[in-house]
This record gives sequence, structure tokens and C-alpha cells, in this order.
Amino acid sequence: MDFVTWTAVFGALLLVMSLSYGWISRSVVPLFGLYLLVGIVCGPWVLNLLNIDIVKYSTIIAHVSEVAMAASLFMTGLKIRMPFRSAGWKMGVLLAGPAMLLTVGGITLAAHYLLGISWPVSLAFAAIVAPTDPVLASLIAINDARDDDSLRLSLSSEAGLNDGTALPLLALALLLFHNGGEISSAELTHWFTLEVLWALVAGVIIGFLLGYATGLMATHFRYSQREFAPSDFIALSLIALSYAIALAFGASGFLAAFAAGIGLRSAELKVQRHFPDEDEKENGPALPAETMVNPHQRHGFAETTRVKAIGLIVGDALSFGDTVERLFAAALIIILGITLAQHWQPDGLLIAALLFIVIRPAAVYAVTGWTSTPRHQRIALCWLGIRGIGSLNYIAYAWTHGMRGDEANYMMDCALTLVVASVIVHGISVNPLMALRRRIMQ
Repeated sequence: MDFVTWTAVFGALLLVMSLSYGWISRSVVPLFGLYLLVGIVCGPWVLNLLNIDIVKYSTIIAHVSEVAMAASLFMTGLKIRMPFRSAGWKMGVLLAGPAMLLTVGGITLAAHYLLGISWPVSLAFAAIVAPTDPVLASLIAINDARDDDSLRLSLSSEAGLNDGTALPLLALALLLFHNGGEISSAELTHWFTLEVLWALVAGVIIGFLLGYATGLMATHFRYSQREFAPSDFIALSLIALSYAIALAFGASGFLAAFAAGIGLRSAELKVQRHFPDEDEKENGPALPAETMVNPHQRHGFAETTRVKAIGLIVGDALSFGDTVERLFAAALIIILGITLAQHWQPDGLLIAALLFIVIRPAAVYAVTGWTSTPRHQRIALCWLGIRGIGSLNYIAYAWTHGMRGDEANYMMDCALTLVVASVIVHGISVNPLMALRRRIMQ
């Protein structure tokens, strides 16, 4: 296919998906499942129009998925408008911390003893498939800053934080792989100091301060200059700068992008506290600033306020980030469907069944047992751990960092098969499960 044909097919696909969105939203198969189906149909198994090897083009896939994840994590952080002491944050830390470690441990054991692969490759496999995907988790994450559903908040904070656990474990697996399965105490200390402590703490600090400072400065400039041009570039700059600066300092770029979104939201909260509008003082707690302005009337404000300024900035960031997120997610899921023909491995379905039905539920239920979370919500958290684009990024990361060979290829095939199973199984089950939960809560 030449460039013009590619362009025509891509445009036709976007048009069909846009016009049929109402039907798609009511169908059993979710939007991401249809993207996957499109990729399978266009790939070698059916029409053989496209042939993309995700491993062969691992460098490109790594960069594209990095952009998608950074944008999605920034969006997730920006939508979370709750204090750090809230139950949603606490549950997210439990899911991304202890539950993630237990999940990785369970998958590592299963991969080693059931698939017969070495411990380093088993650990890499576990780190690749254990995290809840921040991009596809949009199916079950919070919709906007007004969403106070505790289940959605917990899954959103988990998706934002779990790269801080999984990526260091993948780095440890690579270290073990290159050292023949052995590691010295000095190397272990170096890994823990730099890949865990420094990467996590520095990533969060860099991202949060950048988002917070940018939000306050942009609000001041827009208010003092009475200028309200579209703020798309502010969102793009925060995503790019937080990720790049964090990586330049050896910190976690994904955590930095997530923290940048939280920082920008924190700037909005500070502006509202210090410069509330008169109607806010009378009506109690303020709504998110972006809900209080009309972006289509940005030049028609009767009276300019700082809250309106930050509201336009946040609203433009959400709009831009949502477009980028959906565009990259569609492209990568279609690529996953295309490449499945070359990397299909039925053994991955065995681990998928264990992960979905046994390992994650056991890990989540164990770490949430002492909390006051209702039983039905704990069960939902056990199941709703969708895998997706983050796993693709980790596969490309492992390949580009030297995890090669027959055993590594077999592991990556199993991982890709597991991700496809998660996109289908979790995607189909989300709406019925959430509907059942709503009935239980009524």
C-alpha cells in the first residue's frame, strides 16, 4: 500500500468509527475491541493488506507508545481532583504497590513453572503484563474532574502510579538477564537506589512542580494580558517537558507526566481558593474551573477573572490530551491486531486465565482485606485490570535493551497474546460489570 492508500484507509476508518459511535457504545464489543478486529482483518490472517512486525519495528513502537502513555497519564492526573488523603488515592497506592508486587510474583512463578522459561525472562514477562494500562483503563477510569466514583478513582490512581512499580522490575529483569541470572549486592543496591527510589521520587517531584508552576504562570499571564488564545500548546509542552526532563535526570518519565497533570490541577485548586468568584462564595465548594467557562466564548467575557483563565487552560488541556490519547490508542491497537498473526502463542492464554481469574484477584483481595472498601467494590477491583498499550511499550523496551533470543521471543509472543485476550475479555465485561455494580449500590 502506498501513502495515498494508507491515508484513504485511515480517513475512512476514522469516519466510520465517528459516524457509528452511538451504535458502537451500545454494542457488546467495545471500541478498542473493534480497533483490534480491524487490525486482524487487515493483517496476514484475513486480507493481508498490512504486515507489521511489532518486534522488528520495536524502536518506533516504543516511541509511539511512549507518547500515547505520557499523554494518557497526564490526562489521568489532570482529571483527578481529590485530596491526597482520600480513599481513592490510598486504594490506588495499595493496588500499584503491594498488589502489583504480589501480582508480579505470582506471574513470575507461573511463567517459570508452567512455561518453562528462566527466572529473568519470567520476571520480565510478569513486569510486562502485570500493570493496569493507563490508556485502555479510560474505559473504567474517571470521566472528568467532577467524577467522585471511588472505584473509578482507585483504578485511575492505580493506572497512574503502577509504572513506578513495574518498570523498575523490568529493569531488574534485564539486569539479571544480561548477568546470567546472578546479581551482586553492589548491583542490587545501585538498581534500588537509582531505578526505584530516585526514579520514583524525582519523577513525581519534577512533574508536579513543572505542572504546578506552569499552571500558575499561565494563569497570571493570561489574566494580566487579558489574552485567552487556545492553550493546546501548554498541555503539549507539559507532556513533552515533564517526560523529557525526568528522563534526562534518570527519573521516571511516565510518573513525571502523571504528576504534571496533578500539578496543573493543583494550580487550578489554588487559584480557586485564593481568587474565588462571587458566586463561588455564595454557592459553597467550587466546581472545576473548566466547567465554569465556555471555550467558544473565550473572547467575550464580560469580566475577566483568574478562575476563568485557569478554567480555559485546563479545559484546553483536557480537550487536546483526549484527542491525542484516542488517536494514538486507536493506531496502536490496530497495529496490535495486525501483528498478532506473527506473534500468536496459545500458551499465553493459560497465563492470561491464571492472571485474570486467580493471580490478580488474590493479590488485590489480600491487600484490600483490612480496608473498609465494600465487598462488591473489592471484587470489581480484582477483575478490572485491563492490559494494553503499556505492555506494548514494555515489550519494545525489553527488546531495545537487549532481551533477545528464542526464549525472549517466546515470552514476548505470550505477552502479546495475553494483551489481546485482556483487550477482548475485559473490554466486553466492563459495561455489564459496571451496570451490575450500579444495581447493587441502589
